[in-house]
Amino acid sequence: MRVTVDRGDLNDTATVRLRGFKPGLGFDLFTIQHSPQTATGARDPNPSVGLAWYQTDLQVGQDGTGHARIRTVLLDQIFGVDKDVSLAPTNTFHLGFWFNNPSDAASCGFTGSTPFNGEHHAGPLAFVTRPNAVTNLGPLCTDPSLGNNSATCNP
Repeated sequence: MRVTVDRGDLNDTATVRLRGFKPGLGFDLFTIQHSPQTATGARDPNPSVGLAWYQTDLQVGQDGTGHARIRTVLLDQIFGVDKDVSLAPTNTFHLGFWFNNPSDAASCGFTGSTPFNGEHHAGPLAFVTRPNAVTNLGPLCTDPSLGNNSATCNP
């Protein structure tokens, strides 16, 4: 998998390319607040993804490749907010994608479903970005600012 994000004046373009995947698989791409992995790839003790913002579907063709392109605000400023539930502006600096069909992950021992597709009946998280070891921010923050005990992203 390869993701390239090109910065634009008003919005950014992310291009996702899949290669070497099992033909026919479907995935659902989200930007997410937290990675359930640490910078080293270990499981985070609190593996929540936090706020998740749906971006697009990904489909693998018969040749084992897939492609998606999205245009939206991604780099340094992507966030969600919901004043109805007192959710302050919350950045989603990570990318994650879930199996669209829960049965596609059954051979890995997965049972049940997650809410990460349009029908709210998806499989498990398939791929996710990891936080930066110094800032603990995701790769969609390209201009971090280090504070006393935390980092923020400069818009």
